[in-house]
Amino acid sequence: MINAIRLENFGMHERVAWQNLRPLNLILGVNGTGKTFILKAMYVAMRTLEQYKRGNAQQSLPDILQEKLHWTFQTDRLGDLVNKANHAKLTFAMTVDNDKSISYEFGRDTVRKILKAGTTFQRNRDSNTIYIPAKEVLSLQDVILKSREQDMMYGFDDTYLDLVKALQLPRQRGNNYQHFAASRRLLRDILGGAVDYDEQKHQWYYKKGNTRYSINTTAEGIKKIAIFNQLLANRYLTPRSIVFLDEIESSLHPQAVVAFLQMLYELSQSGMQFFIATHSYFAIKELYLLAQQHHMSIPVLSLSDTGTPAYDDLLAGMPDNSIIDTSIHQYEKEVDFPLGNGYAQRA
Repeated sequence: MINAIRLENFGMHERVAWQNLRPLNLILGVNGTGKTFILKAMYVAMRTLEQYKRGNAQQSLPDILQEKLHWTFQTDRLGDLVNKANHAKLTFAMTVDNDKSISYEFGRDTVRKILKAGTTFQRNRDSNTIYIPAKEVLSLQDVILKSREQDMMYGFDDTYLDLVKALQLPRQRGNNYQHFAASRRLLRDILGGAVDYDEQKHQWYYKKGNTRYSINTTAEGIKKIAIFNQLLANRYLTPRSIVFLDEIESSLHPQAVVAFLQMLYELSQSGMQFFIATHSYFAIKELYLLAQQHHMSIPVLSLSDTGTPAYDDLLAGMPDNSIIDTSIHQYEKEVDFPLGNGYAQRA
Protein backbone atom coordinates (compact mmCIF):
# COMPACT_ATOMS: atom_id res chain seq x y z
CA MET A 1 0.00 0.00 0.00
CA ILE A 2 0.83 3.66 -0.12
CA ASN A 3 1.63 4.48 3.51
CA ALA A 4 2.26 8.22 3.37
CA ILE A 5 2.68 11.10 0.95
CA ARG A 6 4.29 14.50 1.31
CA LEU A 7 4.27 17.20 -1.32
CA GLU A 8 5.26 20.84 -1.23
CA ASN A 9 4.65 23.62 -3.75
CA PHE A 10 2.88 21.18 -6.07
CA GLY A 11 0.32 23.06 -8.13
CA MET A 12 -2.06 24.91 -5.79
CA HIS A 13 -0.83 22.93 -2.78
CA GLU A 14 1.82 24.60 -0.64
CA ARG A 15 2.13 21.62 1.68
CA VAL A 16 0.31 18.31 2.15
CA ALA A 17 1.62 15.64 4.53
CA TRP A 18 -0.84 12.74 4.72
CA GLN A 19 0.25 9.81 6.86
CA ASN A 20 -1.01 6.48 8.21
CA LEU A 21 -2.93 5.69 5.03
CA ARG A 22 -5.20 2.67 5.01
CA PRO A 23 -7.01 0.40 2.49
CA LEU A 24 -9.81 2.99 2.09
CA ASN A 25 -8.84 6.67 1.98
CA LEU A 26 -10.99 9.72 1.30
CA ILE A 27 -10.18 13.13 -0.19
CA LEU A 28 -12.80 15.84 0.32
CA GLY A 29 -13.13 19.30 -1.15
CA VAL A 30 -15.33 21.50 -3.28
CA ASN A 31 -14.44 22.10 -6.92
CA GLY A 32 -11.11 23.82 -7.44
CA THR A 33 -9.44 22.72 -4.20
CA GLY A 34 -7.06 20.28 -5.92
CA LYS A 35 -8.47 16.82 -5.21
CA THR A 36 -7.69 15.59 -8.72
CA PHE A 37 -4.21 17.15 -8.55
CA ILE A 38 -3.26 15.02 -5.55
CA LEU A 39 -4.77 11.86 -7.01
CA LYS A 40 -2.80 12.35 -10.22
CA ALA A 41 0.44 13.09 -8.34
CA MET A 42 0.13 9.76 -6.51
CA TYR A 43 -0.90 7.97 -9.69
CA VAL A 44 2.17 9.24 -11.56
CA ALA A 45 4.47 8.00 -8.79
CA MET A 46 2.87 4.55 -8.67
CA ARG A 47 2.87 4.07 -12.45
CA THR A 48 6.52 5.14 -12.53
CA LEU A 49 7.38 2.45 -9.96
CA GLU A 50 5.44 -0.15 -11.94
CA GLN A 51 7.26 0.67 -15.18
CA TYR A 52 10.70 1.00 -13.58
CA LYS A 53 12.97 -1.89 -14.63
CA ARG A 54 10.00 -3.87 -15.94
CA GLY A 55 11.09 -6.60 -18.32
CA ASN A 56 13.88 -5.44 -20.60
CA ALA A 57 13.00 -1.75 -20.27
CA GLN A 58 16.13 0.35 -19.87
CA GLN A 59 14.60 3.76 -19.12
CA SER A 60 15.89 5.42 -15.98
CA LEU A 61 13.54 6.42 -13.18
CA PRO A 62 13.81 10.19 -13.97
CA ASP A 63 13.04 9.50 -17.65
CA ILE A 64 9.92 7.47 -16.85
CA LEU A 65 8.82 10.01 -14.25
CA GLN A 66 9.19 13.10 -16.43
CA GLU A 67 7.33 11.44 -19.30
CA LYS A 68 4.50 10.42 -16.98
CA LEU A 69 4.27 13.87 -15.41
CA HIS A 70 4.24 15.51 -18.86
CA TRP A 71 1.40 13.40 -20.27
CA THR A 72 -0.65 13.22 -17.06
CA PHE A 73 -0.63 16.94 -16.29
CA GLN A 74 -0.17 17.91 -19.96
CA THR A 75 2.04 20.92 -19.46
CA ASP A 76 4.80 21.93 -21.89
CA ARG A 77 7.12 22.81 -19.01
CA LEU A 78 7.25 20.77 -15.83
CA GLY A 79 8.18 23.97 -14.02
CA ASP A 80 4.62 25.17 -14.57
CA LEU A 81 3.55 22.64 -11.92
CA VAL A 82 5.52 24.50 -9.25
CA ASN A 83 3.39 26.63 -6.92
CA LYS A 84 3.59 30.27 -7.97
CA ALA A 85 3.17 31.65 -4.43
CA ASN A 86 6.87 31.38 -3.64
CA HIS A 87 10.19 30.54 -5.27
CA ALA A 88 10.75 27.21 -3.53
CA LYS A 89 11.12 23.94 -5.41
CA LEU A 90 8.39 21.41 -5.93
CA THR A 91 9.04 18.32 -3.82
CA PHE A 92 7.24 15.00 -3.69
CA ALA A 93 7.88 11.99 -1.46
CA MET A 94 5.86 8.82 -1.00
CA THR A 95 6.33 5.76 1.22
CA VAL A 96 5.12 2.47 -0.26
CA ASP A 97 4.86 -1.07 1.12
CA ASN A 98 6.03 0.09 4.56
CA ASP A 99 9.77 0.43 3.89
CA LYS A 100 10.22 1.65 0.31
CA SER A 101 9.99 5.12 -1.16
CA ILE A 102 10.04 7.34 -4.24
CA SER A 103 10.88 11.03 -4.24
CA TYR A 104 11.74 13.85 -6.61
CA GLU A 105 12.07 17.61 -6.80
CA PHE A 106 12.48 20.32 -9.44
CA GLY A 107 12.21 24.09 -9.77
CA ARG A 108 10.21 26.59 -11.82
CA ASP A 109 12.84 26.71 -14.58
CA THR A 110 12.56 22.95 -15.31
CA VAL A 111 11.43 22.17 -18.83
CA ARG A 112 11.44 18.36 -19.02
CA LYS A 113 14.58 16.90 -17.42
CA ILE A 114 14.33 16.02 -13.71
CA LEU A 115 17.78 15.99 -12.14
CA LYS A 116 16.85 14.87 -8.64
CA ALA A 117 14.69 11.73 -8.41
CA GLY A 118 15.21 8.44 -6.65
CA THR A 119 13.67 5.31 -5.24
CA THR A 120 14.63 2.50 -2.89
CA PHE A 121 12.86 -0.02 -5.15
CA GLN A 122 15.43 -2.32 -6.74
CA ARG A 123 12.99 -3.51 -9.40
CA ASN A 124 9.52 -2.60 -10.61
CA ARG A 125 6.56 -2.93 -8.26
CA ASP A 126 4.62 -5.93 -9.54
CA SER A 127 1.09 -4.54 -9.64
CA ASN A 128 -1.29 -2.52 -11.80
CA THR A 129 -2.45 0.85 -10.56
CA ILE A 130 -5.46 2.40 -12.27
CA TYR A 131 -7.16 5.79 -12.24
CA ILE A 132 -10.90 5.95 -12.90
CA PRO A 133 -11.91 9.50 -13.86
CA ALA A 134 -15.30 11.09 -13.39
CA LYS A 135 -15.98 10.87 -17.12
CA GLU A 136 -16.61 7.41 -18.59
CA VAL A 137 -14.33 6.19 -21.37
CA LEU A 138 -16.11 3.28 -23.08
CA SER A 139 -17.87 5.44 -25.68
CA LEU A 140 -14.71 7.54 -26.15
CA GLN A 141 -12.27 4.67 -26.60
CA ASP A 142 -11.41 5.24 -30.28
CA VAL A 143 -11.23 9.01 -29.83
CA ILE A 144 -8.81 8.66 -26.91
CA LEU A 145 -6.55 6.19 -28.74
CA LYS A 146 -6.41 8.30 -31.91
CA SER A 147 -5.83 11.51 -30.00
CA ARG A 148 -2.91 10.11 -28.04
CA GLU A 149 -1.33 7.30 -30.04
CA GLN A 150 -1.73 8.70 -33.55
CA ASP A 151 -2.04 12.47 -33.20
CA MET A 152 0.03 12.79 -29.97
CA MET A 153 -2.22 15.64 -28.89
CA TYR A 154 -3.19 17.00 -25.50
CA GLY A 155 -6.78 16.54 -24.39
CA PHE A 156 -6.99 13.09 -22.86
CA ASP A 157 -4.23 12.64 -20.31
CA ASP A 158 -2.43 9.42 -19.33
CA THR A 159 -5.11 8.44 -16.83
CA TYR A 160 -7.54 8.03 -19.76
CA LEU A 161 -5.05 6.35 -22.08
CA ASP A 162 -3.89 3.85 -19.46
CA LEU A 163 -7.48 3.00 -18.57
CA VAL A 164 -8.53 2.42 -22.18
CA LYS A 165 -5.57 0.09 -22.74
CA ALA A 166 -6.35 -1.83 -19.56
CA LEU A 167 -9.99 -2.26 -20.57
CA GLN A 168 -9.01 -3.78 -23.93
CA LEU A 169 -7.35 -6.78 -22.29
CA PRO A 170 -9.51 -9.90 -22.83
CA ARG A 171 -11.39 -11.42 -19.94
CA GLN A 172 -9.88 -14.53 -18.36
CA ARG A 173 -11.63 -17.74 -17.52
CA GLY A 174 -11.26 -19.82 -14.39
CA ASN A 175 -11.54 -19.08 -10.71
CA ASN A 176 -10.75 -15.57 -9.58
CA TYR A 177 -9.88 -14.25 -6.14
CA GLN A 178 -12.74 -14.89 -3.74
CA HIS A 179 -13.37 -11.21 -3.00
CA PHE A 180 -13.19 -10.42 -6.73
CA ALA A 181 -15.76 -13.06 -7.66
CA ALA A 182 -18.18 -11.80 -5.00
CA SER A 183 -17.66 -8.21 -6.13
CA ARG A 184 -18.35 -9.07 -9.75
CA ARG A 185 -21.63 -10.71 -8.76
CA LEU A 186 -22.59 -7.52 -6.96
CA LEU A 187 -21.63 -5.44 -9.98
CA ARG A 188 -23.77 -7.60 -12.27
CA ASP A 189 -26.72 -7.03 -9.94
CA ILE A 190 -26.20 -3.26 -10.16
CA LEU A 191 -25.84 -3.37 -13.94
CA GLY A 192 -29.01 -5.38 -14.49
CA GLY A 193 -27.37 -6.79 -17.59
CA ALA A 194 -23.91 -7.12 -19.07
CA VAL A 195 -21.47 -4.83 -20.84
CA ASP A 196 -19.09 -6.56 -23.21
CA TYR A 197 -16.65 -5.82 -26.02
CA ASP A 198 -17.18 -6.84 -29.65
CA GLU A 199 -13.62 -7.54 -30.83
CA GLN A 200 -14.61 -7.72 -34.50
CA LYS A 201 -16.34 -4.32 -34.51
CA HIS A 202 -14.07 -2.86 -31.82
CA GLN A 203 -17.12 -1.59 -29.95
CA TRP A 204 -18.57 -1.88 -26.46
CA TYR A 205 -22.24 -2.77 -26.06
CA TYR A 206 -24.78 -3.28 -23.29
CA LYS A 207 -26.96 -6.39 -23.29
CA LYS A 208 -30.11 -6.71 -21.19
CA GLY A 209 -32.15 -9.86 -21.71
CA ASN A 210 -32.13 -10.59 -25.43
CA THR A 211 -31.68 -6.96 -26.43
CA ARG A 212 -28.31 -5.46 -27.32
CA TYR A 213 -27.81 -1.69 -27.02
CA SER A 214 -25.11 0.59 -28.37
CA ILE A 215 -22.82 1.81 -25.62
CA ASN A 216 -23.50 5.37 -26.79
CA THR A 217 -27.16 5.04 -25.77
CA THR A 218 -26.39 3.39 -22.42
CA ALA A 219 -26.69 5.29 -19.15
CA GLU A 220 -23.48 6.88 -17.84
CA GLY A 221 -23.78 5.08 -14.51
CA ILE A 222 -23.95 1.67 -16.18
CA LYS A 223 -20.82 2.44 -18.17
CA LYS A 224 -18.95 3.51 -15.04
CA ILE A 225 -19.86 0.31 -13.18
CA ALA A 226 -18.98 -1.76 -16.26
CA ILE A 227 -15.47 -0.32 -16.31
CA PHE A 228 -14.75 -1.74 -12.88
CA ASN A 229 -16.34 -5.08 -13.78
CA GLN A 230 -14.06 -5.40 -16.83
CA LEU A 231 -10.91 -4.65 -14.84
CA LEU A 232 -11.81 -7.40 -12.39
CA ALA A 233 -12.80 -9.84 -15.15
CA ASN A 234 -9.61 -9.44 -17.20
CA ARG A 235 -7.55 -9.51 -13.99
CA TYR A 236 -5.78 -6.25 -14.68
CA LEU A 237 -6.52 -5.57 -11.02
CA THR A 238 -4.89 -7.79 -8.41
CA PRO A 239 -4.87 -7.76 -4.59
CA ARG A 240 -1.79 -5.49 -4.78
CA SER A 241 -3.46 -2.93 -7.02
CA ILE A 242 -4.10 0.67 -6.02
CA VAL A 243 -7.19 2.36 -7.45
CA PHE A 244 -7.82 6.10 -7.67
CA LEU A 245 -11.48 7.08 -8.06
CA ASP A 246 -12.29 10.67 -8.98
CA GLU A 247 -15.80 11.86 -8.09
CA ILE A 248 -17.12 8.40 -7.31
CA GLU A 249 -20.68 9.73 -7.17
CA SER A 250 -20.63 10.96 -10.77
CA SER A 251 -23.51 9.47 -12.81
CA LEU A 252 -24.48 7.01 -10.06
CA HIS A 253 -27.83 7.09 -8.26
CA PRO A 254 -27.69 6.81 -4.43
CA GLN A 255 -28.52 3.09 -4.35
CA ALA A 256 -25.67 2.37 -6.77
CA VAL A 257 -23.27 4.53 -4.74
CA VAL A 258 -24.05 2.48 -1.61
CA ALA A 259 -23.57 -0.84 -3.43
CA PHE A 260 -20.39 0.40 -5.12
CA LEU A 261 -18.83 1.54 -1.83
CA GLN A 262 -19.80 -1.74 -0.19
CA MET A 263 -17.98 -3.52 -3.01
CA LEU A 264 -14.88 -1.35 -2.52
CA TYR A 265 -14.86 -2.31 1.16
CA GLU A 266 -14.96 -6.01 0.22
CA LEU A 267 -12.11 -5.57 -2.26
CA SER A 268 -10.07 -3.65 0.31
CA GLN A 269 -10.20 -6.76 2.49
CA SER A 270 -8.32 -8.66 -0.24
CA GLY A 271 -5.41 -6.21 -0.11
CA MET A 272 -6.39 -3.59 -2.66
CA GLN A 273 -6.11 0.07 -1.71
CA PHE A 274 -8.47 2.86 -2.76
CA PHE A 275 -8.22 6.63 -2.85
CA ILE A 276 -11.65 8.17 -3.31
CA ALA A 277 -12.21 11.83 -4.15
CA THR A 278 -15.70 13.24 -3.69
CA HIS A 279 -17.78 16.29 -2.89
CA SER A 280 -20.89 14.23 -2.19
CA TYR A 281 -22.27 14.24 1.35
CA PHE A 282 -24.09 10.99 0.53
CA ALA A 283 -20.84 9.20 -0.36
CA ILE A 284 -19.07 10.59 2.73
CA LYS A 285 -21.91 9.43 4.98
CA GLU A 286 -21.88 5.92 3.52
CA LEU A 287 -18.12 5.63 4.10
CA TYR A 288 -18.61 6.91 7.65
CA LEU A 289 -21.19 4.17 8.24
CA LEU A 290 -18.78 1.56 6.84
CA ALA A 291 -16.07 2.79 9.21
CA GLN A 292 -18.39 2.50 12.19
CA GLN A 293 -19.88 -0.85 11.14
CA HIS A 294 -16.52 -2.55 10.60
CA HIS A 295 -14.57 -0.50 13.15
CA MET A 296 -12.03 0.42 10.50
CA SER A 297 -9.89 3.48 10.01
CA ILE A 298 -10.69 5.56 6.90
CA PRO A 299 -8.26 8.50 6.75
CA VAL A 300 -9.66 11.76 5.39
CA LEU A 301 -7.80 14.59 3.70
CA SER A 302 -10.02 17.69 3.62
CA LEU A 303 -9.03 20.41 1.17
CA SER A 304 -10.33 23.97 1.18
CA ASP A 305 -9.83 27.15 -0.80
CA THR A 306 -7.85 28.58 2.12
CA GLY A 307 -5.01 26.24 1.16
CA THR A 308 -4.61 24.62 4.58
CA PRO A 309 -5.51 20.90 4.55
CA ALA A 310 -7.09 19.09 7.49
CA TYR A 311 -6.54 15.45 8.45
CA ASP A 312 -9.27 13.33 10.03
CA ASP A 313 -10.48 9.75 10.32
CA LEU A 314 -14.05 8.61 9.72
CA LEU A 315 -13.68 6.10 12.54
CA ALA A 316 -13.51 9.06 14.93
CA GLY A 317 -16.56 10.77 13.40
CA MET A 318 -17.64 13.00 10.54
CA PRO A 319 -14.93 15.57 9.76
CA ASP A 320 -15.31 19.33 9.90
CA ASN A 321 -15.69 20.17 6.23
CA SER A 322 -17.65 22.75 4.21
CA ILE A 323 -19.43 20.01 2.23
CA ILE A 324 -20.71 18.42 5.43
CA ASP A 325 -21.49 21.79 7.03
CA THR A 326 -23.62 22.82 4.04
CA SER A 327 -25.54 19.52 4.06
CA ILE A 328 -26.22 19.78 7.80
CA HIS A 329 -27.34 23.40 7.39
CA GLN A 330 -29.81 22.35 4.69
CA TYR A 331 -31.19 19.62 6.94
CA GLU A 332 -31.58 22.08 9.83
CA LYS A 333 -33.48 24.49 7.57
CA GLU A 334 -35.77 21.65 6.49
CA VAL A 335 -36.45 20.67 10.12
CA ASP A 336 -36.98 24.26 11.24
CA PHE A 337 -39.30 25.18 8.39
CA PRO A 338 -42.52 23.58 9.81
CA LEU A 339 -41.91 25.41 13.09
CA GLY A 340 -41.45 28.80 11.49
CA ASN A 341 -43.51 31.20 9.42
CA GLY A 342 -44.40 28.68 6.76
CA TYR A 343 -46.09 26.38 9.29
CA ALA A 344 -47.84 29.25 11.08
CA GLN A 345 -49.31 30.59 7.84
CA ARG A 346 -50.70 27.15 6.88
CA ALA A 347 -52.15 26.70 10.36
